[in-house]
Amino acid sequence: MVTVMDVGRLFNRRFFRNLLPFPASNHFFLGSLAPPFELLDAQTDLRIRLMDWVGTRPTDPPVQKRPVLLYFTRIFSEKVYCPLCYPHIMELNQRYEEFAQRGAEVFLITSIDLPQSKTVVRDLGLKMPVLSDPSCRIFRLYQVGQALGAPLPAQFWIDAKGRIRFRHLFSFLEPNASVDRLVVALDRIRSGRQPEPQSSVAPVKSDVPIKSDDIKVPGSTEMGELADVGTQVNGV
Repeated sequence: MVTVMDVGRLFNRRFFRNLLPFPASNHFFLGSLAPPFELLDAQTDLRIRLMDWVGTRPTDPPVQKRPVLLYFTRIFSEKVYCPLCYPHIMELNQRYEEFAQRGAEVFLITSIDLPQSKTVVRDLGLKMPVLSDPSCRIFRLYQVGQALGAPLPAQFWIDAKGRIRFRHLFSFLEPNASVDRLVVALDRIRSGRQPEPQSSVAPVKSDVPIKSDDIKVPGSTEMGELADVGTQVNGV
């Protein structure tokens, strides 16, 4: 059940900043360096830096570099989910081990604040790191677009050397890249092959937020050192 307080958290300044529709404008070429960033993880309260996971930059302590899926999702508040994204999040969570067993990591990036992201982690039983970007600066850095109160969803595979190897931007026909496509793309990255041609951007169409209580889901090319200057977000 959504309360008055929940509605107040939905219709906030962040909602109105993302109200007007702007389609995805990302023109990053496959093989280009992924823009570095830093966000707080709602699972651990630790600050996650992309360059600690990918690229040739040394880390302290040393971390094994690996492919990382940047999964930009569309959540309006801790109780209100995009109807096009909620089932996809649940399937991704159910199949998270398929990515882990292949030596990859998944970063689920939300546009809600850290306390709300923590509630989402608890309510949905999420296994992957959940990074909070309430200012939507990283969503804008990756140019994924926005509409009706929240940024649009998008997925990017970043290889262990820090280069973008797969990109899927929102379209109404395929709002999110299917989990099967993401697994196949990862297997191609690991084998050294190009995952697939870049996806096109279709016009943005409206979707209507739904309450989490109303949802019933059946079952469930080589890189130099990353730039030193990353984009930092307080996360709260």
